[in-house]
Amino acid sequence: MKKLSILFLGLVCMIGFVLTGCGSSSQSASGTSSADSKSSSSSLGKEVNYTITGIDAGAGEMKMAQDAIDQYGLSNWTLQSGSDATMTAALTKAIKEKKPIIITGWSPHWMFAKYKLKYLKDPKGVFGKSEEIHTVVTKGFVSEHPNAAKILKQFNWTPDQMGSVMLDISNGTDPAKAAEKWVKANPDVVKKWTAGATKGSGTIKLAYVAWDSAIASNNVVKTVLEDEGYKVELQQLQAGAMWAAVAKGSADAMLCAWLPTTHASYMKQFKNQVTDLATNLKGTKLGLVVPDYVNIDSIEDLKTN
Repeated sequence: MKKLSILFLGLVCMIGFVLTGCGSSSQSASGTSSADSKSSSSSLGKEVNYTITGIDAGAGEMKMAQDAIDQYGLSNWTLQSGSDATMTAALTKAIKEKKPIIITGWSPHWMFAKYKLKYLKDPKGVFGKSEEIHTVVTKGFVSEHPNAAKILKQFNWTPDQMGSVMLDISNGTDPAKAAEKWVKANPDVVKKWTAGATKGSGTIKLAYVAWDSAIASNNVVKTVLEDEGYKVELQQLQAGAMWAAVAKGSADAMLCAWLPTTHASYMKQFKNQVTDLATNLKGTKLGLVVPDYVNIDSIEDLKTN
């Protein structure tokens, strides 16, 4: 009788153990419990150390990213400044290791051609609508260099055209060589830029920020202007310093003025010292970007992560 009691008690314990293991949490079709799924989602912030990887601190996009942190109530998140190069290096490393990362992104940019990325939805509209990239020159430049000004005014290309140069550079081609190759392969486009301009002389100073889009456009225009007889100097500066240089005349022009939002504060500050010559690219976009395998879709999701 004693043996039967012990056996019965053992059987009850075994059944209880099995039922606890099988029924304590619901399983998804993929074998992941809802508890595991919730844990995975809520760990995103911890995995990226509640950090958004950004570019240079003076960039207008960084101000918008900080505004997004404030307006979406992301008080435990930090915006880390750096550069275009450090941001894309961090992105490349994260994707290689299949780890999450949140960056400040913009289009056009070669990273969208190279990787599968997505913009996080911005229901509050902090990053604004589509922007344009403008060519801005110092006061007096048009009268002093009319033919160069004509070329700069007629310089206009598409995100795909710019993207092809950026991708070539990102794959290791020297920026000047990539520009020369593109100019040689697109004579009909270049012909429209130089239409009506005669050969010139003198030095043209182009100021730019170290963004891949700006590196591409400045090297392409440098190639075109040099083919037309000019000597061209490229000056790499921070965004604020770039605007100040053009305003003061220590630089003649910039091809990377993002308007009306990103560089709005600089345009307001220097509007009486510069001339907004023309739009050289339409269809840009700004926002927070993640690899497509990161399981969030909106900036709002960061508040619960």
